[in-house]
Amino acid sequence: MNRMILPLLLAATAFAPLSQAAAAAAPTPAAIVRPAPPVVHYRTAKVDGVDVFYREAGPANAPVVLLLHGFPTSSHMFRNLIPALADRYHVIAPDYPGFGQSAAPDHKQFAYTFGHYADLVDGLMGQLKADRYALYVMDYGAPVGYRLALKHPERVSGLIIQNGNAYDEGLKAFWDPIKAYWAEDTTARREALSVLVAPETTKFQYTDGVRDVSRIDPDNWGHDQALLDRPGNKDIQLDLFKDYGSNIPLYPKFQAFFRQYQPPTLIVWGKNDQIFPADGATPYLRDLPKAELHLLDTGHFALEDKFDVMAPMIHDFLDRKVAKP
Repeated sequence: MNRMILPLLLAATAFAPLSQAAAAAAPTPAAIVRPAPPVVHYRTAKVDGVDVFYREAGPANAPVVLLLHGFPTSSHMFRNLIPALADRYHVIAPDYPGFGQSAAPDHKQFAYTFGHYADLVDGLMGQLKADRYALYVMDYGAPVGYRLALKHPERVSGLIIQNGNAYDEGLKAFWDPIKAYWAEDTTARREALSVLVAPETTKFQYTDGVRDVSRIDPDNWGHDQALLDRPGNKDIQLDLFKDYGSNIPLYPKFQAFFRQYQPPTLIVWGKNDQIFPADGATPYLRDLPKAELHLLDTGHFALEDKFDVMAPMIHDFLDRKVAKP
């Protein structure tokens, strides 16, 4: 019996190193199919004397995608989209002053206007040496981005438009109290808009028009409301509601830019949005007849509900229309 066991032990000993070497050399499935996710950097730049926070990710020499957020959020709204695009694109997402992690100077000492925001974003892009970019514009991001496009039309490589208005048809009943403030700048008209920074309104913006609210992270309105509730922030927001009226006279210029330059355009819009309804989406086709239009069954913050649909759609659009050959 001992004579039979000894040869078997010797054979096992001989094959063991080979088996271990083969196991060590064999790549794991995770190493094959799961590349490391892009790293997102959180930075602050001094632009015209004010601290402007921005998120940045992706290869430095890749085509630039500039993400411009809406009210009442910040670059936080792009926290999932940034790494989804940063495999191939240099993604930059700033916070406007008064939002997110950017400075929030007293409204009596700082001009909270859309023209000022466009100038600050322009200054940031200059510091980052980004002289050509695709614009993702949403809500407030639309007038900021379009004002930037008027300043530098040759720099715009493409447009991704998500519930961002540039046509009279897009301002429906939700805007009536704000229009009243534009028409009559009184304390009563101003204070009547305080409800727009209340917690129930912030939550409404995320949940209204969404079929399955369990898809929406409640941290969204908790995050935004905490920033809206900072001392002095309500006056910042009320100043911006007033100044939004300065964008309307620029609509013809925005539309002329579309017609003249015909940037590649993807329109992806939450069609159940009461703030910027789908009535404002279809008019883009008058001036951008080659635009790709998708109306999604969701609300204002479409990315929160339809990220699984939108992220591949946006990446594909950029790959086809913006990426270097």
